[in-house]
Formats: sequence, C-alpha cells, structure tokens
Amino acid sequence: VQLVESGGGLVQPGGSLRLSCAASGFTFSSYYMSWYRQTPGKERELVAFVCSAGGTTTTADSVKGRFTISRDNAKNTVYLQMNNLKPEDTAMYYCARRMGDYWGQGTQVTVSS
Repeated sequence: VQLVESGGGLVQPGGSLRLSCAASGFTFSSYYMSWYRQTPGKERELVAFVCSAGGTTTTADSVKGRFTISRDNAKNTVYLQMNNLKPEDTAMYYCARRMGDYWGQGTQVTVSS
C-alpha cells in the first residue's frame, strides 16, 4: 500500500489549495479514505472522510463550508479542496486509508501573509 500526497505549500489567508493523494497497492474503490492534519505538539485531527463510492462525505466542524473532500476512483486519487484558508489551518496534512490503517508521508500547508 502506498499513499502519496501532493499540493501543499504556502498560501495567504483567504487563499485556496487542492491537496491530492495518489493511492496504489490496493483496490482503491473498495475503501473509504480520510484526510487528517497535525501541528507540532497536538494530536492528529480528522479533517474529512469520503465513502468508497464518493457519495457520502463528512468534514470536521472546524473546516465545514470551506473544505471539500472528493475522490476519483478511475485515477485512484482522493482530493481535499481547501478554500478561504486561515492561519489556524497551518498543519501537516496526511492522507489515510480508512481511519489510518495506512498513512501517506504528509504535505505541509502553511497559511500566512
């Protein structure tokens, strides 16, 4: 199993980023997928997850209305569209299979002016 995140970077408050997570080594369309984030000294926080078919999603209250999770099963990829970013969204973002039986290496998102 391999999960490879990309798309992080430095963005100004109010800006947008789209994170991608390319999956391989398993039947992607059979598993729900999650995005988490973590800042130093804090526990990893569940941001959003999407069911295997993509029709059902859940996002944390802290990002509701700003972040959208989606997936493309033909491309074995899960996305996290992040809009209206705030400094408190600064974190390392991780893709996970299910609720974390496998993890990616993470991609850093920094929101700062």
